[in-house]
Amino acid sequence: MVLMKNLTLKIYGDVQGVGYRISAYWIARKLHVGGFVMNEPDGSVYIESEGEEEALHKFLEWCKKGPITAKVERVEVAWSAAHGKFTGFRIA
Repeated sequence: MVLMKNLTLKIYGDVQGVGYRISAYWIARKLHVGGFVMNEPDGSVYIESEGEEEALHKFLEWCKKGPITAKVERVEVAWSAAHGKFTGFRIA
């Protein structure tokens, strides 16, 4: 049985204007993760994602580093049951 989960992230550091969102978009698509990524006014990046738990763990590990141009300082992580509200991944 495949366990579907929801993973919400808030990524802090030098993560805006460095290609973080577009890179996260392509990684999420590759891992078949649904959801969205967006810049926040405080300079952080917010991600809400859903998918198979194993894929989300891989996505989380990527998000902790980000693209080579980013400098991730801290990631807030929240797990919950999947809501089933995402059909793809998008940049908001």
